[in-house]
Amino acid sequence: MAEARLYTAYKKEIHPKLKQEFSLENNMAVPKLQKIVINAGVGEAIDNTKILDSVTSNVAAITGQQPVTTKAKKSISNFKLREGMPIGCKVTLRKKVMYEFLDRLINLALPRTRDFQGVPDKSFDGRGNYTLGIKEHTIFPEIDVDKVDKLHGMDITFVTSAETDEQAYALLKHFGMPFVKRDSK
Repeated sequence: MAEARLYTAYKKEIHPKLKQEFSLENNMAVPKLQKIVINAGVGEAIDNTKILDSVTSNVAAITGQQPVTTKAKKSISNFKLREGMPIGCKVTLRKKVMYEFLDRLINLALPRTRDFQGVPDKSFDGRGNYTLGIKEHTIFPEIDVDKVDKLHGMDITFVTSAETDEQAYALLKHFGMPFVKRDSK
């Protein structure tokens, strides 16, 4: 079984660069990608549960892994939502599958986005994790656009072992994440 291309690049090139860039002595202190979580919330699933099945099959096709259905934690009467109703799905990717998904996201899916200028660099949470929102799932080559009945978005969260946002930014930048060009002031 062959290793994922980005994992090999991480071991051979990115890890030494990050170690030198942040002057870290311990190899275990170098930031690494731990998991990628894909989350798709489907508000319309309250009225029509078939939409949730469609979204779940799309996320399964994109990730290569069967998603888990997420249920409402609280009842909200204004939205006709009851506690325990299925309202979305999520997938957690790790190891080889995670690196292959990241490779497809950076090199195939993001460049297919309409009017793509780069991904925003403001979505770090302060603990070294980055969340990217995607408005249309059709940017992934695994989705047959002719069979799409309803567009949906998803959130992709990159969980890293980085202690700061700067380390996480550098890690994702070395992987090839196309961040928006920062203004140099």
